[in-house]
Amino acid sequence: MTEAPLPIPPNPALRCHALLPCAGSGSRAGTAAPKQYQPVAGLPMVLHTLAAFQAVDRIERCLVVVSPGDRFLSVDDPHIQLARVGGSTRAASVFNGLQALLDSGADDSDWVLVHDAARCLITPAQVDALIDACLADAVGGLLALKLPDTLKSEAGGRVATTVDRSDKWLAQTPQMFRIGPLRAALAAQASNGFAGVTDEASAMELAGQKPLLVPGSAQNFKITYPEDFALAEAILRSRS
Repeated sequence: MTEAPLPIPPNPALRCHALLPCAGSGSRAGTAAPKQYQPVAGLPMVLHTLAAFQAVDRIERCLVVVSPGDRFLSVDDPHIQLARVGGSTRAASVFNGLQALLDSGADDSDWVLVHDAARCLITPAQVDALIDACLADAVGGLLALKLPDTLKSEAGGRVATTVDRSDKWLAQTPQMFRIGPLRAALAAQASNGFAGVTDEASAMELAGQKPLLVPGSAQNFKITYPEDFALAEAILRSRS
C-alpha cells in the first residue's frame, strides 16, 4: 500500500465537474455498436446520462472521454466537452480525462464526479445527494447500495460458504473525489496497467483513503447484458 496523500481541507466553494468514460466497446451487451450509443427510449444511452448531469446546477461541465477515432458524438453545448483520449481500459480513460480537465482550466482541488455512461438511469436528485454528502468530506465518496441478497462464495461450481452481507455494499457511480488526489492515486497504479483498479474508489483505497458510502438506488444499475436494455427502456418511459 502506498502512503496516503494528505487530504485537502473541505471547501464547499470548489467547482464540480462530471467525467464520463465513454470509450468502451461493451462486448457483453451483444450490440453491433458500442453499447453507450445504443438507443434506449428513443435516444442513445449516453445522452440520457448527460441529460441527468446537465440538470444539476452545481455541475460546472461534463467531460466525455471517447476513443481517438470515435466520431459518434458531436456537441455544441459549452457545458459539454469531448476529449478524444480514451484508453484501453476504463481506468486509463479516466486518468487521461482527468488530465484533459486540468489542461482545460480545472484545478487540482476541484471535485470530479466520474460516472459510467452505461448507467443511464441516474437522476439529478441522486447526483445532488452525492454532492451534498461529499462537499464537506476530506476524501470524497461514491453512490452504493447495501447488498440485498444472500451472498455465496463458490468452489468448483458449488457453494463453499454463505458470506456475511451485513457490511457489504454494491459500488455504483458517480464517484466523487478531488481531481488532484484521484489523479495521483491512479498515477501510482499506472505502471502496472492499473491492475486492481476496478473503479475510482478502489484507486483511492490503494492510496490509503477510505471513501464515503452514500446510499444510491437499485435503478442506478449499469447496462451490461442484452436483457438490461428492456428494463432500462421501461424505467425511462415510466418516468416520462
